[in-house]
Amino acid sequence: MLGLSPYGAYWRDLRKIIVQELLSSHMLEQFKHVRESEVVMATKEVYNLWTKRNDSKENGSGQLLVQLKQWFNDLTLKVFFRMVAGNRYNNLGDEIDEVRCHKAVRELFHFIGLFALGDAVPWLRFLDIGGHEKAMKKTAKELDTIVMSWLEEHKQRRAKDGDNNRDFIDLMLSVLDRQNVAQHESFDADTVMKATVLNLIAGGSDPTSVLMGCAISMLLDNRHALKKVYEELDNQVGKGRLVNELDINNLVYLQAVIKEVLRLYATFSGYREFIEDCIVGGHHVPKGTWLTVNAWKIHTDPQVWDDPMEFKTERFLTSHKDVDVKGRHFELMPFGSGRRACPGINLGLHLTLLILASFLHAFEISTPTNATVDMCQGFGDSNKKSTLLKVLVEPRLPPNLYE
Repeated sequence: MLGLSPYGAYWRDLRKIIVQELLSSHMLEQFKHVRESEVVMATKEVYNLWTKRNDSKENGSGQLLVQLKQWFNDLTLKVFFRMVAGNRYNNLGDEIDEVRCHKAVRELFHFIGLFALGDAVPWLRFLDIGGHEKAMKKTAKELDTIVMSWLEEHKQRRAKDGDNNRDFIDLMLSVLDRQNVAQHESFDADTVMKATVLNLIAGGSDPTSVLMGCAISMLLDNRHALKKVYEELDNQVGKGRLVNELDINNLVYLQAVIKEVLRLYATFSGYREFIEDCIVGGHHVPKGTWLTVNAWKIHTDPQVWDDPMEFKTERFLTSHKDVDVKGRHFELMPFGSGRRACPGINLGLHLTLLILASFLHAFEISTPTNATVDMCQGFGDSNKKSTLLKVLVEPRLPPNLYE
């Protein structure tokens, strides 16, 4: 995987392919219809559930209780499935594969962030205390089986219909026909393909859904900010149509909300391994040492941020207006910085803003009894919430827009 490979010729070639071929501005524009259509369908599904609930008169308040964390997970995974593997996941017959892959991806992130005794005390690894390594191998085999079936299907289709480049797998097959990125290592082309596909799906879907869950939670705990988001959506979009991607750049306050959520909750910056002896902050660090940057400490430094533990969206409209999240400002690095920064920053941010704007534009949200949201975190790579995010929703647009 690109995210876990050491720096070298293989890593450079693979990153170049992903940035220039798969995640370029041109390709993101080409798949715009995928993102918009999946978001619209998911929004309409929630409305249909609300309609059935309301018609049954079981909920006199006209509100529907939605498990929003699961909704975000399903939606982001559907978007990435379609972008990476094609349209097959819209068919009812393939629903079981979607469930299998979703479960396996969630387990992947859980294990990446899990403490394994063998990592800290290598000579005890053979004991596999807790059975984590056995479980990891089982998850890896499941993911390999799923992705290999996609790859074989795409190869058969290309052999029959030619080079159509309908999704990321098609693009990768075309690129690998022209370039041999596996030449630097003892990997075959299928291994490179499967690793890259998994990196795109896991690295894109899970952190995106977690970020949206944190954003909704913070808005529900800060109703003044939620009110301003609604006001901005009504001013910039209105109530006569649904949100589209062209609206995103105009939603300045919502963008500031996302920055503040990233500042407070994007705490994991990835692992780095020193390839030579270095001096860091006056300390000698030997070759082979693993390092992870404490992003949370940087993002909550009182010398940089006023009231660092408080949720203050306005800071990104005033004092920190010019600070972005793409690694150019070291006081805010939710996606890393430099050569190892996340290559999917633009896609992740754009998808997050589109889904959040669409959902909030379509529905009024609240919590049962107006309770605060539990923000306790669970184990895992992407800082997911340990509790369910249950939200009451009610349509705020004319019924014809949900049809």
